[in-house]
Formats: sequence, structure tokens, C-alpha cells
Amino acid sequence: MLSTRGSTADPGARGTARPAPTNPHSPAKTSHPLRAAIIGGGPGGLYTAALLKRLAPEREITVYERNAPDDTFGFGVVLSDETLGGIEHADPAVYEALKAHFVRWDDIDIVHRNTRHTSSGHRFAALGRRRLLEILHDRCRDLGVDLRLRTEAPPPDELARAHDLVVAADGVHSATREAYRDVFRPRLTPHRCRYIWLAADFAFDAFRFEIAETEHGVMQLHGYPYSPDASTVLVEMREEVWRAAGFDELDEAESTARCAKIFTDALGGRPLRSNKSAWTTFRTVVNERWSHGNVVLLGDAAHTAHFSIGSGTKLAVEDALALAACLEEQPTLPQALAAYEEERRPVVASTQRAAKASLEWFEDLARYLGQPPRQFAFNLLTRSRRVTHENLRLRDAGFTDSVEREFGCPPGTPPMFTPFRLRGLTLRNRVVVSAMDMYSATDGVPGDFHLVHLGARALGGAALVMTEMVCVSPEGRITPGCAGLYTGRQGEAWRRITDFVHAGAPGTAIGVQLGHSGRKGSTRLMWEGMDEPLPDGNWPLVAPSPLPYRPGSQVPRELSRAQLTDVRQQFRTAAERAGQAGFDLLELHCAHGYLLSGFLSPLTNHRTDAYGGSLEKRLRFPLEVFDAVREVWPDERPMTVRISATDWAEGGTSAEEAVEIARAFAAHGADAIDVSTGQVVAGERPEFGRSYQTPYADRIRHEAGVPVIAVGAISSWDDVNSLILAGRTDLCALARPHLYDPHWTLHAAAEQGYDGPGAVWPAPYRAGSRPPRTGRTDAPKPRLTLHGPRQDV
Repeated sequence: MLSTRGSTADPGARGTARPAPTNPHSPAKTSHPLRAAIIGGGPGGLYTAALLKRLAPEREITVYERNAPDDTFGFGVVLSDETLGGIEHADPAVYEALKAHFVRWDDIDIVHRNTRHTSSGHRFAALGRRRLLEILHDRCRDLGVDLRLRTEAPPPDELARAHDLVVAADGVHSATREAYRDVFRPRLTPHRCRYIWLAADFAFDAFRFEIAETEHGVMQLHGYPYSPDASTVLVEMREEVWRAAGFDELDEAESTARCAKIFTDALGGRPLRSNKSAWTTFRTVVNERWSHGNVVLLGDAAHTAHFSIGSGTKLAVEDALALAACLEEQPTLPQALAAYEEERRPVVASTQRAAKASLEWFEDLARYLGQPPRQFAFNLLTRSRRVTHENLRLRDAGFTDSVEREFGCPPGTPPMFTPFRLRGLTLRNRVVVSAMDMYSATDGVPGDFHLVHLGARALGGAALVMTEMVCVSPEGRITPGCAGLYTGRQGEAWRRITDFVHAGAPGTAIGVQLGHSGRKGSTRLMWEGMDEPLPDGNWPLVAPSPLPYRPGSQVPRELSRAQLTDVRQQFRTAAERAGQAGFDLLELHCAHGYLLSGFLSPLTNHRTDAYGGSLEKRLRFPLEVFDAVREVWPDERPMTVRISATDWAEGGTSAEEAVEIARAFAAHGADAIDVSTGQVVAGERPEFGRSYQTPYADRIRHEAGVPVIAVGAISSWDDVNSLILAGRTDLCALARPHLYDPHWTLHAAAEQGYDGPGAVWPAPYRAGSRPPRTGRTDAPKPRLTLHGPRQDV
């Protein structure tokens, strides 16, 4: 933080003033600008001005704000301890002024169906937005910043020519960003709820979430205190609910009165007040670039994060801290602005991912209303994935214990170690070793590598270990190294592996994933060039439509009716061999652009016959294959289906279609849906992040009413516990963590102090169930503090 970069700079160390740059595309060479213009007098702009002036008093800093000093359109501002720590180190005067006006509290109340659940230990600090602006105005004036309130800023080009630096802190509707739209390339994404900022003239005693189930639909209240006698009250609902309730025809006063009536219990019958309050739709702002010449975006002009995680002012203040620090550290302005963006962009992206998860949770709130009360509360608290099972336990163990009891966890048992039943198979915990292609078979025959690879993970404690995609024909391989089940020899080799798992790791199940590569076959081993065609020895490809996977890939032949029959029989025969080989579960691979996935996606299925067009027709062949496999697969053994719930590409499979696909497979007898995403088309644009595919599993679980397996960047046992306990998934499949640590599940049990039936150490490994000792890190603690001779007074 700034505390390590010095305090007020020595004016004499900077030399004499330089002439202003001649145009915005030729910024000053130094990163210590002497003339700076700031567009926007919100908290981000004002704090930037104060920091820049404090660090170099010789600077000329001008802030342009078109509104009056006491104009503000919100009520309260919530700041985290982390942000406050940065402010304290950078400018203790601002911190002390803020601290004098903070309202602090620890509790979150969740009221749903007349039941209130309280979770403690969350540590909030808030104050009035107007008070925050007053503090920052005073600080800027004390430092000599030129505040031009009720003044429209000149055009950004004009400011850029006359100043060394222009900071655009002009909010979500930034005129500066629009002036340079072709450079910043903003993307503004509207969302599905309407909301309005209001206030109540009393202080809630907690951060309060209240759910109202009305005749028009679900509405929610977010409320928190910002002074000893006032609270922010935000009312939110889906657009269609807002219209059905008639809010689109009400004026400000009528809307305010209607909201007070709907949430009269939360308000104790007291009224709400407004302040130029209007119903609006939240928009997420993302910019490809944050700077142009000597113009830089800050706060909501650069990025927004949904109010439900309280990060708008926080992000703007942290932007100001980072920008000021980078201007001090870097030798030139271009380097400083690049360093600012490099430092802030990953932090902002992470926050925006959390905010997106939170806002989508509230958009889909109706989905969760039927959950058990405590699980509903836990789900709400962990909606953004920033609050997890473990840190919620640290904050409020009593609340977390009550959620676990309601869920059915035996005493001392983490959620991930509760059993789960699929048909005739009981899994002893909720962890699955995800299917991972190894590309290490010879002529489709799994060898010693597969025995060691799968055997090691079976010994590692997971309830279910999945094979890689096992191909149903030589032409259905992805690469020459792919394993198969199209010969008796291959079936015998798999039997050797399942026998080891059942004998060496009793209680561990092993599943086989059957698939056909379709248009993504005849490629090199992954480490030799993923998805690149073989230099020689290629085999012909088939697919729903003659579309190559990417430019330069082989063009597949469109499957004829006769070939569809052949492929269906290949799956059926492979399934019979899988049953004879002793697998406990069979998964049909209908994801990632392979053959069956190719039928499901409108981007890869352009057929005009009975197997293409509508979703019902695109489902026809995958369902025929499923039925053929289910017919020969033993009744007591479960079948799952892996799908890509989105193609991450325009015009591809939608989330709504994914639910229908899951329903269709469940209706045909699928016991669970393994919910993955993408890899269907080469031009996909996935939104990577922690647990980024989980929302699709969550939606399918609640809307299709079928058990799901969540997969995709689930990397910690805390994530698994959180997802299971919140009811977002039934099982969690992890790949890379099991490559890093074959004993990931057993180590997760040890780290949580769990030693029960959900995580059984193999007898030869039992001595390793505790971490090995390391070198001594403790030291004798001082027992006496010796002082000088006592002085009698």
C-alpha cells in the first residue's frame, strides 16, 4: 500500500514545471504529473485528488463535478476492513474522519417465510454517502485541491491537451468513456432485475435480507444501517415482477409508499423516503482498455460490480490508491497507467465474477424458495463464493453447525463426507475423480500406466473414480493414444483395473465414460499439439454435419441413417463389455463437441432430417444411444450423462436448453447429469473463474429435479463443502487437484480433522494419515519480563 512508498513528497525534488503535452496521444514523459484534471466528484474522484495532492503538494489538481456538494443519489456506503486499512495507511487524516462516523455491526439477518436466521461475525462498517463526500471535500480543500462543483467538465480532448493527466471518474454513464469508445471498447451488460434506492429513518440492527412472496412474484429487500438513526433500504425484483406489480406506472412517491407497504414487517410499519430515487436496471461495465494517452478510467467508469456485494465505492477507492501508487513508482506516465491497469484488472475481474454470481443468485431467487430454511440462508450467504463453508464456520460456528444438522451431517462430519446414493450404488462421500484423457493406451488397450493412474486415485479416498473417455470404435478415438472398449482384449485389460480398485480400495467405485470423438478425432496427442491433425495415418471422421472443428481440421462426413445405426450398436456393444469388465457406473459422454454433443448443439448440427433442427430433433440420436446402452447396462448400476450446458458462443446451446436436455435424459433413466460446459466450437469465449461451471449444475438440479455432478475449477475441499451444503450440487468432480495430489480426498479429511467412514485410509497407508513432522518452528516463550530497578514514588 502507499504507506511503503513515502508520505508527502519533497516539492524541490521534482524540478520545475514542464509544459503541458500538446495532445492526449503524446503524454508527459514523467509519471509525476503536475497538472491533473479529475472528471467526477464522487468518492473515487475526490479520493484520487486528495492522494495526488498529498503526495506532491506542488501539483495543480482540479476536480469537475456537475452536481452540488450535497447532491447524492444513494444513502449509505459500506467499506471493508481491507479497504479501510489501505485508507488508513495512505491518509490517516481521512481514515480518522471516517472512523468518527462509522456505524459498525456484525450480524446478517435473513428473513424468509416468517422465519429469521441470524449469522454473526461479519464485521461491517458503513456511513452516510453524504457524510463521506463532506469528509473528502474537506480533505481536498485542506490540501489545496481546486473543487469546481456545479461545473460541467470541458470535453476530455480539451482537458487532455491542457493537463498532464486526466482521470475519468464520471461513473457508469461516463461521457469520457463514450468519447473514446473506439479505444476503451466498453461492454455494458444489462441484467434482469429492477431496483430502487430508498432509506428508512431508523437503524437496522443487522444487515437484513427479507424475502416477500407476493401475488406478482418474488421481491427482496436489502437493508443496512449507515448512521445511528438511518438505514439504506434497497428493493429489488425481476423485471416481469416489477411490471406485473404495476411499478412501471407509479411515480417516485407512489413507488416509495408501495415498497414500505410490501415490507411493513421489516420496517416495523414505518415509512420509507426517497432522494431522486428511480427504478433502474443494473449494468455491468467492462472495458478492454482503461487508458488512452494521458486519460485514464477509474471506478464505475472503468468497471462496475453489483451492489449486492457492496463493492462499488470499495473498488473506486482501491483504484485511487493503486493509481496514486503507480504514478509514484513508475518512471513514465505510460508505464504508470499500464502498471495501474495490470495491478487492478485481475482484482476487478475477480470481484466482478463474485458480483455476477451474487446478482444472478438474486435474479433466480425463486429457484431456492423451497429449500430448507437454514440451507436457504446458507445458500444466500455463500452465493458469491467469497464467503465459504469454512470462513462462515470461523465467523459463526453455531450457525454453520445448525445448517449441517438440518442437512443431515452426522456430528463431526463435513458435508463432503456424507454418503450419496445413485440407484443401487452408495457413494461414501461426494468427491469424484473427474474423467481425464491420458492418451497413453496402445491400440486402445489400457496398460500399466492406467492401472497405476486410476489405482492411485482409487486409493486416495474419492468415492468414485472415472476413466478417461473410452472410445467405442477405432474411428471414434480422439488420438492414437485413446483407450477403447471395442475389442475383447481391451475389456480384459479394463477388468484388471476394476479388480484392483475393488480389492485394493474397498468402498471406492470406478466408472467408465463411453464416447465417440466425432469431428474432433484423428488428432495428435495433447502434448504434441492439442486438436491438431495427425501428420500421417489419419482415419476418416464422421459427425452430424460436415463441419470441421477449426480451419485446417479434417472435414467429417455427415452420418447417414445406416451409419447412425452402426454407431448406436457400437455404444451398445461397448456398454456390454463395460458391464463384463466390472465397472460400477457408466457415463455417456454428450459434451465437449464430441459426436453426441455435436448432435445437441445447433452450432454443429445443421441437419434437415429427423435428427436436426429443433431441440427435440437434436436430442433424438443421443437419446437413442442412451436407451441402447441403458438396455444392456445392469439395472442396479447407475448411468450418468455428461453435457456441455453452454457452448460459450453466440447461437449455441442456451442454459434453458441445457435444462431441457437434462430433463430428457432423466426421463429416459439417467441417474445424474454431469454438468460441464464448452469445448464444442473452437471460437468459444468461456468465462473462466473459480467454480465457473457450477451455476449451470445448480440450475439443472433445481429446475430439472435431477441429481447433478458439478465440475470445473473446483479446487479446494472448502469449495466442495460449500457447494454441497448450499444445495447447488450433489457431487463434485475434480481433475487437476487429483493430478497434483492423488490422495486429495484423504488429505482433505485429515486437514479437517475427520476420521470416519466417508474417508477410509487403506491399511498400508494408515501411518500417513497425519502430516509428517517438519523442523522445529516453535521456541520457548518468555516467562518473565525484566524491568529496571523499581522506583518508589
